[in-house]
Amino acid sequence: MTLHPLTSESAISPEIDYPDSDGNPMADNTEQYRWIVIIKENLEIVFADDPNVFIAGDLLWYPVRYTQKRVAPDVMVVIGRPKGRRGSYKQWLENNIAPQVAFEILSPSNKDRRGLDSLEDKFEFYENHGIKEYYVYDPDDLILEGWQRFGDRLVKIPSMMDWVSPLLGIRFDWTTGQELVLSRPDGQRFLSSLELDHRLQQSKVQVWQEQQRAEQERKRAEIQRQRAEQESQRAEQESQRANRLAERLRALGIDPDDDP
Repeated sequence: MTLHPLTSESAISPEIDYPDSDGNPMADNTEQYRWIVIIKENLEIVFADDPNVFIAGDLLWYPVRYTQKRVAPDVMVVIGRPKGRRGSYKQWLENNIAPQVAFEILSPSNKDRRGLDSLEDKFEFYENHGIKEYYVYDPDDLILEGWQRFGDRLVKIPSMMDWVSPLLGIRFDWTTGQELVLSRPDGQRFLSSLELDHRLQQSKVQVWQEQQRAEQERKRAEIQRQRAEQESQRAEQESQRANRLAERLRALGIDPDDDP
């Protein structure tokens, strides 16, 4: 009998199934969903010109092959991986680059015992698998907390007031008891889809108004040019008439340049 060496990891451990869904809803209520969408879509805008920043909402992240242990951050950011479609984020297929930033938006179901246990499990998962910044926002009770990695631990950020994410560059304009305001690195506030559309329509109106003003200025300039051209033509005609009259006078023996 001839023994053949094992030549691949899959020969040692047979591949398993990695479901793209865990059966849980993306959000429990409209407010939670609204914030997930606001954060995810505005981060997409922030990094629109960087092809190697992947952002996802409620996407299962499998950090280790051959196990179904996974978690679905409400929003996650992976710096160093290309944008594109994915059914889930399998880290071993992504140059083993772990997501660096995770956001969780709390709902009432997160506040019972089971929900709190789930949050504790997520925190441990993020700490063990490389998350560098972790933010939790409760839009109902208006509570914001954040953690930053130091070594192999996620350490709570002492104050989130005017905190700027080292990795994302976004600002958390935060006052206890008031709704969170997030701002892009250029200072533009994170906007909802309706606000973005309203801003777009305003921009279109402003562009149209500027085009109308430019067209009016062009027409005024054209009218002034035509008037100047007409004045020049009249002046030229007057000069020609004067020259013809002078020639007639000279033909009659009269010097038109003599004083009367």
